[in-house]
Amino acid sequence: MPTDEQRWEAIEDATELLIDKSYQPALEHLKRVIEADPGNAYAFYYTGVAMDELGRHEAARDAFRAAVTVSPGYLAARIGLAHALRKSGDLDAAIREGVDALQQFPEDGDAHFAVGLALAAAGDRQGARAHLEAFLRSGAEIEAQIEARAMLEQLASDGGPIELD
Repeated sequence: MPTDEQRWEAIEDATELLIDKSYQPALEHLKRVIEADPGNAYAFYYTGVAMDELGRHEAARDAFRAAVTVSPGYLAARIGLAHALRKSGDLDAAIREGVDALQQFPEDGDAHFAVGLALAAAGDRQGARAHLEAFLRSGAEIEAQIEARAMLEQLASDGGPIELD
């Protein structure tokens, strides 16, 4: 069985391709890695990232779910799954995955952000506000803080539809 380090090394070229926005070559590389080692959660995770960037949310959901199945404690994969589920319209499952992430990592800002967006999409303004505020307290990057603050302003508005993604 490959070590964690070997599994990471197997996908490094694909991560470089993703940084360059070369999604198809990255996906081809990741497919070969998964064929050689179906236990490589990193390969499934980055497949999900690429699929999400291509707007293929159901495929992203399936890849993130495979990463979580292989490695249930893989926080980034669980958060990716929550976002993909939300984008696919499965809001209840998105909320469940985000809450599962928070049960494992209660202070994680990205998990709070995922839950906040899913709750906002489901129309739970109060719950969304609580999680987005927790996200802001986590010390997130400035761009993400700006996005969260804009969402909070929208949640505090007249109660009309909430714009996501």
